[in-house]
Amino acid sequence: MYGNVRKLSERPDPTAFLQPAYDHAKELSNAVPTKPFFFLKPPSSILEPSQGPVLRPHGVELHYEVELAVIIGHKLQDLGEHDEEDAMAAIGGYALAIDMTARNLQDIAKKKGLPWTEAKGFDTFLPMSNFIEKDLIPDPHNVRLYLSTNGQERQSDSTNLMIFRIPRIISEISRVMTLDHGDIILTGTPKGVGEVKTGDLLTAGIEVNGKELTEGKIEVEIADRASKRGSTLNTGK
Repeated sequence: MYGNVRKLSERPDPTAFLQPAYDHAKELSNAVPTKPFFFLKPPSSILEPSQGPVLRPHGVELHYEVELAVIIGHKLQDLGEHDEEDAMAAIGGYALAIDMTARNLQDIAKKKGLPWTEAKGFDTFLPMSNFIEKDLIPDPHNVRLYLSTNGQERQSDSTNLMIFRIPRIISEISRVMTLDHGDIILTGTPKGVGEVKTGDLLTAGIEVNGKELTEGKIEVEIADRASKRGSTLNTGK
């Protein structure tokens, strides 16, 4: 499990829910959603701090997407759409995350109307920071997220650009499936996503009122994933 959630939960397999947001939808020529929608990343995609590189499968066009992660603090089910108080009370803390995406596989899935599971779900495709105490982020809709590749800043924007605010995202998911303590919700990425290659270094962070949170720092390299003999990916090429 994501080790830094252990202070919140003994649950062995937190689920990562993702919510597309920000100008990233326009950036990829996606329709801006009129209501929150989400997809899943498996627990095996979580890469804890200092646990090694992101592994890029052969033939994958690997993209980064920096996101604020909400860590659920207690069980939640069937929350009302406008119940902001209970939604915020269910947050146990935060983290920074990088949603790694096999963009070429996602493009194939989108054209065929298929789920994005393969594009999002490879091992190590969710690097995460250390756990951030809830009181260190008094307003999760007013923090700056940034990401650099090889020292060059690629993403930098405020969470106030979210298409849907966090309480709405939480309530929407809770009406479909029960949220449990330790579950991880990624809240969307700003514009500036792009491709990384083997050997690249990703650095990401979060600032609150102009001050960087050391707990929210991520630094991770990209490496090739070893392929078993005869294994192939359908990359459409």
